[in-house]
Amino acid sequence: MINIDNLLSFVKPYYENKDIMHNLSHIERVLKYVDKLLEAGRYQVDKDILTYAAYFHGFIYNSEESIVEWLKMQQVHNDIIGKIITVAWESQKDEEAVTLEGKILHDAHMIEGGKTYLIVKSLITGSVRGQTLEQTIKYIEDNVLDKRVCYLPEAQDIYRQQQQFAKSFISDLKEGLY
Repeated sequence: MINIDNLLSFVKPYYENKDIMHNLSHIERVLKYVDKLLEAGRYQVDKDILTYAAYFHGFIYNSEESIVEWLKMQQVHNDIIGKIITVAWESQKDEEAVTLEGKILHDAHMIEGGKTYLIVKSLITGSVRGQTLEQTIKYIEDNVLDKRVCYLPEAQDIYRQQQQFAKSFISDLKEGLY
């Protein structure tokens, strides 16, 4: 059983300097979509693994060793630690998810926020990174539109709606700019 206060105490410093699209509210949104996918698909999985992996998802790539050590201090069994780490990695947009938990977390990450969120996140993130609007549009076209997939049928429809909305939005935006 997760002690959420201990977990939040551990992860909070890793998210403090992240932008508003990648801070702890991002994890809460992803977990909201995990719940939606679990409900829609009636999947039988270990929710604790998904929760841990979701919170570690934003810094697994540079702090895996610290995460493992912290989990050991929480007396999490080594087999479970291995699953948590695997799922946290599988949640990354450019990683291939193999486990059911990894597919769920990956897809929840992809569809976070619903139909309009992909554009909002991309525009805000581009601004935070100091990109011009034109650079952000190019980034979206080169790296976001039609570049990824969702695994679960429950997520695929939402993702398809996001992509259609984003394409239409970018097309309209470019028409108004150029």
